[in-house]
Order: sequence, then structure tokens, then C-alpha cells
Amino acid sequence: MTHPVDVHVGKRIRHRRWLTGVTQQQLAEKVGIKFQQIQKYETGTNRVSASRLWDIAVALDISVAFFFEGLDGDVTDTSGGLPDGLARDREALELLRFYYAIPPEQRRSLFDLARVLGNVA
Repeated sequence: MTHPVDVHVGKRIRHRRWLTGVTQQQLAEKVGIKFQQIQKYETGTNRVSASRLWDIAVALDISVAFFFEGLDGDVTDTSGGLPDGLARDREALELLRFYYAIPPEQRRSLFDLARVLGNVA
């Protein structure tokens, strides 16, 4: 039986991996395991040890704390720490992925443009 915290951590792994454009195979190679193990982590089927979570965080260039963000003691939350609906909105997730692929200085300009367009709408 899966524990809700394991499911949450797995969703956060998948979320970060997807945002950075890393495949399960690529992440597995960086961490030194088989991609099937990444699949099991992402579904919460297998628990991620502390040392493996550390390796995954390094490989995805994120802090270990990222994987626990959004828990706030509510272990029944299944959103992976994302705002309501965002976790299920593929277009929004793709937009985030493309946004973070843009260099930071250009990203800021795009952010400002989006803010202006959002206020006009």
C-alpha cells in the first residue's frame, strides 16, 4: 500500500523532471539506477531513500525541500503541491516548462508582458 507522502514526493519528482525536460531514462542514468525505478518512485509505489532523494535533487538541480513543498501536514493532498487544477492541466505545465527554458533575463521580459496582458483581459 502506498503512503500519501511517498505519492506526493513522487509527483514532485515527476513534476520537476518534466519541467526540466529530462526523461525517466536520463534521470535514471544520472542517478545510477534503472528507469523502471524512477517510474516506481514517481507513482509512489516505491519509497525514495534519503540518499537517493538527495541524488535526484542534485540531478534535477533543486533542493531536497522542493519534494516536500505543499504537504503542510495534509498527507491526503494528491496535487503534488501544485495549485488546484494545474497538476491536471497539460497546457499549463507545458507553458511552465517552456518558460523555464528561456534565459532568465528574457524570462523576466516575458513575465512582465504576461502580467500586462493578464491585467488587460
